[in-house]
Amino acid sequence: MTVAALIITKNEEERIADCLESIKWADEIVLVDSYSNDRTVEIASNYTDKIYKRKFDNFANQKNFALSKIDSDWILNIDADERVTIKLKNEILNKYKNLDFDAFEIPIKTYFLGKPMKYAGNYPSYRTRFFKSKFKFHNKVHEELRIESKRLGRLDGDILHYTCLNLKHYINKYIHYAKLSADQKYEAGAKKGLGYAAVRFFLDFFQKYILQRGILMGGPGFIYSAIRAYYSFLKYVFLWELNNNNDS
Repeated sequence: MTVAALIITKNEEERIADCLESIKWADEIVLVDSYSNDRTVEIASNYTDKIYKRKFDNFANQKNFALSKIDSDWILNIDADERVTIKLKNEILNKYKNLDFDAFEIPIKTYFLGKPMKYAGNYPSYRTRFFKSKFKFHNKVHEELRIESKRLGRLDGDILHYTCLNLKHYINKYIHYAKLSADQKYEAGAKKGLGYAAVRFFLDFFQKYILQRGILMGGPGFIYSAIRAYYSFLKYVFLWELNNNNDS
């Protein structure tokens, strides 16, 4: 049995080398790039020749396209702003042969403004990132795999997530996520007003900053909680806009 690493990219020249360096042990690396205009593809070509270009429409479609190019039995789904620790690497190479499971959850350790996010609901945050190749992704944003819980194992080694290149990049990323999420909700027939958007902003900020103790991380905790609340607010503002434009 073999292991492939799956990555999708767009203008990641500052982070892609560190990511690929951490997964160069994989049997194959498949990278799908959304027509970067920087050196992302050039840098990636030092690690793999399985590089494909595809116009981005949503995360699930982009990653499913990558899956169609993979020959391996197991898939490690990793983003360009993430790194696989040595502990996780060794664990994967030992445990994927366990046929009692179809997939494994992995703890994600997020860094924001240079600091590990110990609070605000961030660690340990488990996500299904290592799985058999028979599965497909669903959802336009925050894509997921649908796997029965009894077939889902859990690993101990971390993926390190360096989510914030800078605040402008981070805020723009969540605006993009909010638009995709609104599109998904609109297609599902959801209808929410601006009042709901405002309530979600305050509730989500309170949850991150107070209930999940983001306040203990000082300035970064406050900024992170505010941006995540802004993301929730924007999701429903964009949804309101879609419904309003199409009802008129």
